[in-house]
Amino acid sequence: MNDTGNTLYYSDYLRLDTLLEAQHPESQKHGVSAHDETLFIITHQAYELWFKQILHELHSILVLFSSVPLDEKKLNTMLARLERISRIQRLINQQIGILETMTPLDFLDFRDYLTPASGFQSVQFREIEFRLGLSHHLQRKLFGRFSGKDRAHLTRVIEDKSLFEYLECWLVRTPFLNCRDFNFWQSYRDAVKTMLNHDADTIANNSILSDTEKSGQLKGLKEIRNSFNVLFDEDLYQQNQSQGRFKLSHSATLAALFIQLYRDEPMLQQPFKLLTRLMDIDEQLTAWRSGHVMMVQRMIGMKIGTGGSSGCDYLKSTISDKRIFADLFNLSTFLIPRSQLPSLPVELQRNLAHSTSNSENLTTTV
Repeated sequence: MNDTGNTLYYSDYLRLDTLLEAQHPESQKHGVSAHDETLFIITHQAYELWFKQILHELHSILVLFSSVPLDEKKLNTMLARLERISRIQRLINQQIGILETMTPLDFLDFRDYLTPASGFQSVQFREIEFRLGLSHHLQRKLFGRFSGKDRAHLTRVIEDKSLFEYLECWLVRTPFLNCRDFNFWQSYRDAVKTMLNHDADTIANNSILSDTEKSGQLKGLKEIRNSFNVLFDEDLYQQNQSQGRFKLSHSATLAALFIQLYRDEPMLQQPFKLLTRLMDIDEQLTAWRSGHVMMVQRMIGMKIGTGGSSGCDYLKSTISDKRIFADLFNLSTFLIPRSQLPSLPVELQRNLAHSTSNSENLTTTV
């Protein structure tokens, strides 16, 4: 047992000799020993290791999502791996707090030695964004200050189908529910009209509100009606889509909304979980960017970044512009109370009660 020459040894398996010797502070090369630079290096190396794991999960998910139809077993595997990505993101976001144990003056001890390197040059993080679907949303594919090799790699990445695009194709394949003499969307539209008319009556008859307050609330209700009108008018929807309000196609949005509305049906529970996992990932990405902005502002104030960007001002601009699955969040605009949902035909209820999560099988009912 003492002879480890022919057996697998812990440090060899993990390549610890290489891993633990991979921290080389730039400050030492300039004859300065900046104590906190080691923390800075290790934290970012840990980020990159977790980015590698996220990409490992994403690649497998994209392969699974390419299957047509998407069967229940593959969907279950995807859900587990999407959950893993979300949990890794939560851990990564917590690491910002560790970096913040370094004070701004501690950072200034070595910051100038890092120029022009920048976190924006993380090829793995940019690839994660593109694999999720950010490249599909961007009109101009700007990579930042990457080497020629890394730029070529990212160029190849954006040519591949993203998770957003696979999601859209999958949703489009979900059939629209016109079962014989039952048109779901007309029934849903009638239910929305009843709900909004009730809201208008409630506002108008509210004795607590002043005339000015009533007018303001009725104006807001009119805007809500307009939002629903966009949903029911495909041409109007496409006009809004061309203005950037929607990323998903009209048919994909309707399918996603139906899944949200009838999430309790056995056949739709797994698809609902899929939409929820994607929102979790988008939320964690947004939290990452927001946390990063606060950390950068705390460390450098309004100074420019080491990579030449405008520092925290640039980071702030990326928070809302880089939402990938915002359409899924916005579906809440179109939800109505369960008690007001249209009753589905018995035949459709019977099909939705099947345990399978493959909603594409609904084609037999339309």
